[in-house]
Amino acid sequence: MVRQIIFTLLMLNALLLGAASVDTMNGTPCDRVRSLRVINPDDPFGPPVIRLGSGDVLEVNFDVLSEDRDYLRYRLVHCNADWTPSTLVDSEFLDGFNESEISEYRFSQATTVHYVNYSLTIPNSDIAPKLSGNYLLQIYPESDPEQVWAQYRFMVSEEKVRISGDVTSRTDVDYNDAHQQLELAVDTRESGVADPFNDLFVVIQQNGRLDNEVALRQPLRMSGTTSVYEHQPRLIFEAGNEYRRMETVSTQFPSMGVECIDYIDPYYYHTLLTDSPRNRTQYLYDQTQHGAYVVREYNSADSDVEADYTVVVFSLDMPYEPDTMIFLDGDFTLRRFDGNARMNYNRERGCYERLMLLKQGAYNYQYLAVPRGAGRGYTAPIEGDRYQTVNRYTVKVYERRPGSRADRLLGVATIGQ
Repeated sequence: MVRQIIFTLLMLNALLLGAASVDTMNGTPCDRVRSLRVINPDDPFGPPVIRLGSGDVLEVNFDVLSEDRDYLRYRLVHCNADWTPSTLVDSEFLDGFNESEISEYRFSQATTVHYVNYSLTIPNSDIAPKLSGNYLLQIYPESDPEQVWAQYRFMVSEEKVRISGDVTSRTDVDYNDAHQQLELAVDTRESGVADPFNDLFVVIQQNGRLDNEVALRQPLRMSGTTSVYEHQPRLIFEAGNEYRRMETVSTQFPSMGVECIDYIDPYYYHTLLTDSPRNRTQYLYDQTQHGAYVVREYNSADSDVEADYTVVVFSLDMPYEPDTMIFLDGDFTLRRFDGNARMNYNRERGCYERLMLLKQGAYNYQYLAVPRGAGRGYTAPIEGDRYQTVNRYTVKVYERRPGSRADRLLGVATIGQ
């Protein structure tokens, strides 16, 4: 019982916002690194996960703003379920040496902003994970291995459990109002889990967000080999609203959400239509990609190197909130609450603004309100919480056996679309 209580407290305290002393969140400490994406081409809008021992691959793509090539390398860090680095040595979780050159690169073509586009796939002939779990891809210059330029989380799953579930707006706190509640069932018959109550735990993520991710340590009950998670407070999520959408696919004419386009040397500027809070408006369905984005130039067959970088001007028409910070949320911000994603208040215009240098494409985004001193964002003050919202919940099931030095990832599933 003591071990169970200690483990639960550690999981709840350390999970999920990179609460560990080592920053293992997605990020690009080098400001020249842009548009970092890691996707499974079989599910490009889903979480970056591959099945252990399968033919699955992850495609890694990013740009470095530069006139010339940088000599870059990469390595993998094996992590526990809370994204703290595990104590395993390289040979225990990898086939091959844990460093390799990024040899695939191309120069941008006919763009006002010059960049070099880099790509690689994982696994490959040099590096292949041989254990399930969480992994952190780190990219660094060949001349300085300690200087990480970019890092990104991905997962390797054993697919040894069957995960099923449902999302309902009839929750334990309200009925068809501002929340959604999950019910989950995890069948461990083929996983070899001996003690689901002590060795199994479940992590749930809403639309790729890190700030409101939750961990469940114990099921409510067992039904044979199936662990049932229901009627637990941590299964209740604020419903949010559909993500906003905008497109910067052209520098010649305004696309979706764009008010005007200007060229102010050395950049094109896409000024978006001014957004307004939606917390008092009726729900309006829109088919989105839950915060994802796609690089695209409308007149190009090779957008990876032919899409330009433009300054995108976001603006939000709402009064200044002195006790609240406003952040842009979406994959393009790497889900970080940092200076790059924070909206600044323009007193002359009476609205919040943010200018971001983004690669041309189609983007999903929303505004999150973060109280000062808090570590998570809220949709209610700006976007509103609507029970009809179509959210995508990623469910990850881990096992930590007594005496083991790393967490297995037994399965990953998506509930809701």
